Amino acid sequence: MSDFYALLGVPRSAGEEEIKRAYRRLAMEYHPDRNPSADAEARFKEIAEAYAVLTDPEKRAVYDRYGEAGLRGGGAGFHHVDLAEALSMFMRDFGGLGGFESIFGGGGGGGGRQGETRRGQDIRVTLRLTLQEVATGTRRQVKLKTQVPCETCGGTGTAEGTRPSTCSTCGGSGEVRRATRSVFGQFVSVAGCPSCHGEGVIIPHPCPACRGDGRVRGERTVSVEIPSGISASNYLTLRGQGAAGRRNGPAGDLLLMIDIKPDERFERTGDDLSLDLPLSFTQAALGASVRVPTPLGEERLTIPPGIQSGTVLRLKGKGLPRLGQNGNGDLNVRIHVWTPENLSAEQRRLLLAHRGERAAEPGKQDLPRQRDRRRLGLELEAQAALADGRQARYHADHDDVLALELGREPVGEPQVREPERPAKPEDQGCRGSRPFPKN
Repeated sequence: MSDFYALLGVPRSAGEEEIKRAYRRLAMEYHPDRNPSADAEARFKEIAEAYAVLTDPEKRAVYDRYGEAGLRGGGAGFHHVDLAEALSMFMRDFGGLGGFESIFGGGGGGGGRQGETRRGQDIRVTLRLTLQEVATGTRRQVKLKTQVPCETCGGTGTAEGTRPSTCSTCGGSGEVRRATRSVFGQFVSVAGCPSCHGEGVIIPHPCPACRGDGRVRGERTVSVEIPSGISASNYLTLRGQGAAGRRNGPAGDLLLMIDIKPDERFERTGDDLSLDLPLSFTQAALGASVRVPTPLGEERLTIPPGIQSGTVLRLKGKGLPRLGQNGNGDLNVRIHVWTPENLSAEQRRLLLAHRGERAAEPGKQDLPRQRDRRRLGLELEAQAALADGRQARYHADHDDVLALELGREPVGEPQVREPERPAKPEDQGCRGSRPFPKN
């Protein structure tokens, strides 16, 4: 797997102009017409492939995120270029502006210009997909009303029994050259032939069905494979599936723009999905086992007792597939405790019966009730000590935490003394006491 940035020798933050300069330098070095080495052609195709991806904003974004595997997933219409495409790409971006074809012997300039002038138009179609189709992937049949090759003449544009003739003005090259001299030397300008409009041939007897164009309006159907995990930011490019070219010229491309129908159940964030799950008060308090929807069907979700509204439970791997990669996103379930608006008489009676009860707030304890239970326990322990002839003494600190001190007095009747409060910092030399609180 190649690193496109390393192939061109540019950093990942390189701009389009820097990428173009790097590609042009490497293309001149490895062009098969100039470099006789055995690996020159393969290297030329590799750098053309890297250039095509990094100068296309959509393809570059997919490559930066997923690498070459994401491009092969189909979301950006990626394919490996052959030599003809690599040469056409080079001549398209850098040829025809100063006679670059003469550098390589002048053999391919006219043919490239003719192919460009006869190339069919690109077609853009919007495909509207459901979230389930995004999750599983699908195949669609796209019906196109566009230019198709003429069946009468077979796309040649000539009448039956005739053939196109070579343009006498340009000699079939589709270009005319004009040389001018100045004090600085000789300059050569290249322009399209005005007689054949850059095609290199003239149709003396055009086809009556297509009037020499080689194509007519018609319909055809294209089968499209939609990969799973695709999003509205992606589009698919089908090479050569656009409008037919003039007189058997190359066809244009079919661009499939993706649109996702909104699903009222889910919110999509990348590969993750979120949904809101309403629960009754009893389900939230006691816990429950419920079924929640996913793009591929329902899944069972266990609700723990005492769950709070706003809690998010995650179902790992139940989101959408990752485009061009293994694995799925997650499904995040947001809990909403539902309060009923209309109560039956029995429901109202039960709620009123528990109206005075209040459970402890989350994270807090009912400290007064705990202190009452502690006092009762200490009182029982003190009574047992007195019955055994021992002394019982209570102590209270600044936080009203009581402690019981047990011991034996050699003389006198056993008794329970009042709890003593330790001196506070501000009560220097002062010692206070208070009676044991009654229940």
